Amino acid sequence: MNYPIAIEPGDDGHAYGVVVPDLSGCFSAGDTLDEAMTNAHEAIELWLETVLDDNGTIPAPSSVATLQTRPEFAGWVWAVVPVDLARLSDRAERINITLPARVLRRIDAAARAAGESRSGYLARCAVMGAQH
Repeated sequence: MNYPIAIEPGDDGHAYGVVVPDLSGCFSAGDTLDEAMTNAHEAIELWLETVLDDNGTIPAPSSVATLQTRPEFAGWVWAVVPVDLARLSDRAERINITLPARVLRRIDAAARAAGESRSGYLARCAVMGAQH
């Protein structure tokens, strides 16, 4: 999905403000335009994760052309932030992977030592690795 964002121009004394009109209460800011857009992406993902956690409905994005007609955004800059909803899903998926037996034994031993299942251990390692 591509969510339009409205960016209120900043200057030397003010940050760029960002509003996501389709996601009520979703906003962000940044000292530079690039930072504002990066922060907007993070804000959108967090907003959507919260809605998914609460079993809510994800709103469909509007077109930029439609949103530009709203008077509260006169003079603002528009951009579109792509969001992959599949990345936010917690739905379990069964997968089939092939690993050398030696590697699989090491994974299983590490999972047992951590008190986790193989799947849980691999998922935790992937999430922890992605945070670095």
